Amino acid sequence: MATNRTVVMTTCASENEARQIAGALVERRVAACVQALPITSTFVWNDAVQEESEILVLAKTTDDLVPAVEATIEELHSYDLPEVIALPISGGSQAYLAWIGDVTS
Repeated sequence: MATNRTVVMTTCASENEARQIAGALVERRVAACVQALPITSTFVWNDAVQEESEILVLAKTTDDLVPAVEATIEELHSYDLPEVIALPISGGSQAYLAWIGDVTS
């Protein structure tokens, strides 16, 4: 079932940066809700394996607002190459999914 709802995820170097991005996304009404969680990321950068503490940011939005979410993340992010991945929401609470649309319209 298509919902026209998406979770956009990124990672940030600090809690402060994650809060800044989350606040901008919600204030601009391009995301209805943003969550931030501490994680450890292991990845390859500059041909070397890296392990870093990061903040995972999950933004709930509508499909048509994904470009605006991406642009906001890229505007405010400190990384040279910020992660921006959009995951379609295939189902869930109809009331919650409707709320996402209401808040971002």
